[in-house]
Amino acid sequence: MAMVTFVDETTSGARTEAGGLSVAEERLALRELIRRRVERETAPEAAEREFARAVEAFGRNGFLVLVGDRQVEELDDEVELGPGVEVTFLKLVPLVGG
Repeated sequence: MAMVTFVDETTSGARTEAGGLSVAEERLALRELIRRRVERETAPEAAEREFARAVEAFGRNGFLVLVGDRQVEELDDEVELGPGVEVTFLKLVPLVGG
């Protein structure tokens, strides 16, 4: 079982540890990893709605995900979840005026 560490980061360089998650699988689709994080951080009755919002935000480039130092570009891409892997959610901020 691997422990995944979540980190939230902004383009200004601010980093916040966002907890961890024990994962039994060695590989997992990014979509499932996002689902598990959302379920861990929200009330059960809000989890599905918040998961849909996260998927929509990812699809419109509201944030990107780095696993280790590799960017995961598709929700169905599988990621390696070795011991101590860090998953960074980098929130992107649109440029003013465009």
